[in-house]
Amino acid sequence: MKTTRRTLLAMGTALATLSFAGTAMAADYTLRIHTLVKSPHPYNDMAATMKEEIEAESDGRVEVKIFDSGQLGQDPAVIGEMAFGTVDIMISTTSNAVQQVPEYGIFTMPYLFAGMDEALEIVGPGTPVAEHFQQVYEERGAGMHLLALGASGARNMSAADVSIESPADLEGLKMRTPPSPMDSKTWSAFGMLPVTVAWGELYAAMQTGVAQAMESSLPGYAGSKLYEVAPNLALTQHTLQLNHTSISEVTWNKLPDDLKTIVQDAATHANAFGVEQAKGYDSALVETLQTEHGVTVTHPDKTAFMEVVAPMQVELAEELDLTEEYELLTQ
Repeated sequence: MKTTRRTLLAMGTALATLSFAGTAMAADYTLRIHTLVKSPHPYNDMAATMKEEIEAESDGRVEVKIFDSGQLGQDPAVIGEMAFGTVDIMISTTSNAVQQVPEYGIFTMPYLFAGMDEALEIVGPGTPVAEHFQQVYEERGAGMHLLALGASGARNMSAADVSIESPADLEGLKMRTPPSPMDSKTWSAFGMLPVTVAWGELYAAMQTGVAQAMESSLPGYAGSKLYEVAPNLALTQHTLQLNHTSISEVTWNKLPDDLKTIVQDAATHANAFGVEQAKGYDSALVETLQTEHGVTVTHPDKTAFMEVVAPMQVELAEELDLTEEYELLTQ
C-alpha cells in the first residue's frame, strides 16, 4: 500500500494528539482511600463523594482510588501505613483507633449525644473538639492529619441466642468489644464478659461462640451479614458511632496549599453527607432486616440502660484519663 505524505502527516498529528491527551489526563497526585466496610455504608458513600469532588475541583491533578472492605488491611495496620504515607486517607470509626489515639475512647461512652445532628455540631470540622483532636494527633505522633470528625449512625446490641428486652438479659453474655477500655468497662457494668475481637474476625467469633453478643451500627451489621450469626437485634441506640476522616501527614505535607484546601473542603462536605446517609440507612435497614432476613427486633426501654451508665460517666472519664475530653464534649 502506498503511503503518501498527507497520510504520514495525519498519522503524526493523531499520535501527537493522543500523546498530549495522555499527558493532560495524568494526575500529579494519587490518593488511596481506605475503608473497612462493605457497601452499603456511609463510609463508602463518603469516600465516593470525596473522590468526585477532589477530582473535579483539582481539574484532574488528583486521582482518588477507593479501597473498601478492608482491602488494605485492618484499621490498626492501616494507621501504621498512614504514618509512612503508603495509605493516604482513611474513613473509619474512632473506636478502632484507640490504640494509637486513646483519647478517642471518649466517643464510646453511652448516651453522650442526643442525636447525629447534635454530634456533628459538637465535633465537626472547625469546632474546638476537632481542633483538640488534631492537637492530640500531633502530641501522640500519630502520623496523621485530622480532616473531619462526624457521626455515622446509632450503635445497637445484637445477640446470637438471646432476645434483649432489658439490661437483665445481658448478664453473663460474652460481649465482643473493640480494643477500647471504655467499651470493656461499660459492658462489664451490665454483668457481661468482654472479649476483644477485631471487626474482620467478628462473624467467625459469633458463629463459634467466642462471643455471644455484639454491638454495631446497622449498616455495619447488615453489610457484614452479621444478622446470620446474631439474629436478635435490640435497638438500644446506646452510642452514636463517631468516625474520623484522616489523611497521612506525609501525604498532607506533600500537597500544595490549593490542593490541601480542596481535600479539606471535600472531607467537610462528605462528612455532612455521611450523616444524612446514615439517617436513611438506619430507618430503612430495620425494616429490611426484619422482612428479608428474619431478624428479631426488640425496642428496649432506653431509660433502663441509661440508669445503669449515667452514674458511671464522670467516673469512667476520670478513671480512663479522659476528663478533659468529657468536659470539652459536655460543656
